[in-house]
Amino acid sequence: MSGIVSRSSPRSKPSILERNLTKGRNNEVSLSAFAFLFAETLSYSTKKSSGIQDMEKKLSDIGYRVGIRFLELIIYRDRPNRRDTRLLQVLSFIHTTLWKTLFGRPADSLERGTDNEDEYMISDNEPMIQKFVAVPKEMSQLSCGAFMAGIVDAVLQGSGFPARVSAHATGTDAFPLRTTILMKFDRAVLVREKASEGAR
Repeated sequence: MSGIVSRSSPRSKPSILERNLTKGRNNEVSLSAFAFLFAETLSYSTKKSSGIQDMEKKLSDIGYRVGIRFLELIIYRDRPNRRDTRLLQVLSFIHTTLWKTLFGRPADSLERGTDNEDEYMISDNEPMIQKFVAVPKEMSQLSCGAFMAGIVDAVLQGSGFPARVSAHATGTDAFPLRTTILMKFDRAVLVREKASEGAR
């Protein structure tokens, strides 16, 4: 008999890299574990920062690293041989699939800017990352949504849709934690989008 061993048999479980990210209950991380990790991320960023803008930049950088890894993993697992080539496809992917996978539910809204055609906004009325965060009074201007903005920035850059992404606190009486992610796309993206529409 030869010494070749089969790595997987028809009845064996798929490896962790082959499991679907968006299906199944075993994919969920407990909220308390996530809150603890995010609190530690904030603590680390606070110690290494010289001010609020520097801290938001560090949070955005950490989010960017998460976003790049997420994009690689979701493309490998759930979307092989498929690439979104249209702006609305990518925005819809971020609004639904990304948000649902990372935060347990889709974002609350996806809107186009009324003043500028190169601006889009994704709003989350109750962002999970801000539910258990207590920001000191001297840092009341801090937007923890910079972490989410970093994730969105990474997915857009990795998908070929460069944009400037920023997070803004847009709280209301009904939703005091509401955060809006503003995406201002490069001119090249809009030119490419118009060329795609003209080719139809």
